Amino acid sequence: MAASRSRSTPVLCLAAATLVPALAGCANTRMTHPARTATEQFLVSEAVVGAVEQLSFEGLRGHIVYIDAAYAPAEKEYVISELRARLLLEGVRVASKREDAHIILEVRSGGVGIDLYESLFGIPALAAPAGAASAAAGVPLTSVLVPEVAITKRIKQLGFAKIGYVAYWANTGEIFTSSGPSLGRTLREDWWIIGFGPRTIGNIPTIDHDVDDDQVAR
Repeated sequence: MAASRSRSTPVLCLAAATLVPALAGCANTRMTHPARTATEQFLVSEAVVGAVEQLSFEGLRGHIVYIDAAYAPAEKEYVISELRARLLLEGVRVASKREDAHIILEVRSGGVGIDLYESLFGIPALAAPAGAASAAAGVPLTSVLVPEVAITKRIKQLGFAKIGYVAYWANTGEIFTSSGPSLGRTLREDWWIIGFGPRTIGNIPTIDHDVDDDQVAR
């Protein structure tokens, strides 16, 4: 009986050695992250909304208008979509082709972006070389991060969008009307005090970092 158990032991070990890598492979998860965070996108988009809201489109009501985005900023997709929505709400007929329009509306911008300010009262994070023991063991010489010790910390982000337009007759090129430039601003400010935080203020949607998966699903 004992001999039977001893013969089965190598078989069980071989099966376990084959199964474990397969199970480990099944546990791999691929995670992706966008190039820009939701906070950054909110800061820019809400600033664009604020700038477009200040523009006047009253003189364009009832006309067929084509939006020329050649001079629009880098964030032109959202700028043009917000501008298009406002034009439609104001009773302007928006043409999809330049040749169908009576008036050409050129969008211009003095800047669309974010300024970031960060302050720390305490000890900032430091980088240090890996120890000699790690090098001797064949571990690559990577930096070891020493975490920051913050008594108070503040991260302030300001979003700006400066937008205007000029409209002219499509057949003659003569100016019809213009508006702007108008300036939209947004703010998000995060505070940490003795490691507790963030406490967030501002005029953009904020995300509760304590929200669990069930709340997100709802």
